[in-house]
Amino acid sequence: MTLRRPIKHCRECGTAVVYRVPDDGDTKLRAVCPACGTVHYENPLNVVGTVPVLGDRVLLCLRNIEPRKGKWTLPAGFMELDETTSEGAARETDEEAGAQIQMGPLFSVLNVPRVGQVHFFYLATLQSDVFDPGFETIEARLFTEDEIPWEEIAFRTVRVTLEKYFADRRAGAFGMHCVDID
Repeated sequence: MTLRRPIKHCRECGTAVVYRVPDDGDTKLRAVCPACGTVHYENPLNVVGTVPVLGDRVLLCLRNIEPRKGKWTLPAGFMELDETTSEGAARETDEEAGAQIQMGPLFSVLNVPRVGQVHFFYLATLQSDVFDPGFETIEARLFTEDEIPWEEIAFRTVRVTLEKYFADRRAGAFGMHCVDID
């Protein structure tokens, strides 16, 4: 079940909404305004990030915020309005790691319906091994595959993305991966 805060008031007129199936042929329970009839749709949040690489090493960030403070992650975060997924991924990489990158192709799409999220990770080439992490990051560090603290990875989406990355690297070809996380 998706974890969310229910909509309480209509964004159009401020009236308290009711949850019901709209009369327009919809089949899902929605927040509907009994005063103006506005149907409020709730959509997944997009998480965008990169797999920043320098040679045989991948950049990971040690989280300084909850959830999973003190665990390692790829630089990623929620996509903002008025940006593309790749723009958001580059922004998050700059904000969290202070890393200068050259964006590459989309590498993984991970559907996480349980929490109402879709995660997008792009391959990225680091332009330098000098980092200036923001307040959300304790430390930004490069790891070879055998150095990665696998038991200290913050999120399953990050672990799966890293596993796919290293498998593709060993195979000598990078694909695009779509994974459903339960």
